[in-house]
Amino acid sequence: MKKSRIYYFVLLLLTIFLGIMSRKIPQIPLSTGDFLYAVMIYILVRIIFISKNALYIITTSLLICYCIEFLQLYQGKCIIELRNTLFGRYVLGQGFLWTDIIAYTFGIAFAFSIERIILKNTNQVSA
Repeated sequence: MKKSRIYYFVLLLLTIFLGIMSRKIPQIPLSTGDFLYAVMIYILVRIIFISKNALYIITTSLLICYCIEFLQLYQGKCIIELRNTLFGRYVLGQGFLWTDIIAYTFGIAFAFSIERIILKNTNQVSA
């Protein structure tokens, strides 16, 4: 199966939905949302750079997630106001946590692994 932006876009929407639901259901640990956030970033980077190799996608995704997390250490007035919006809260987060870094790493590793498994299995079927 050839990589398709439409396929990845559907996965992106599903991941966003699951991430939002993970914040609405109190029994789901908060780290699940961070895990899914990283999966979403991985998929988004894959959509933008559909033909790039896996190392590029993994590295770019991790850098984006880590930068956003470390940006939470900055507490300037304008960014605090942005974080008070729904968009800012979901995209930029509220506060730095090392556990988020771990969740991002596992989320991207998971997304990469699933992508490899799916691509490998679909290539075997069509071969």
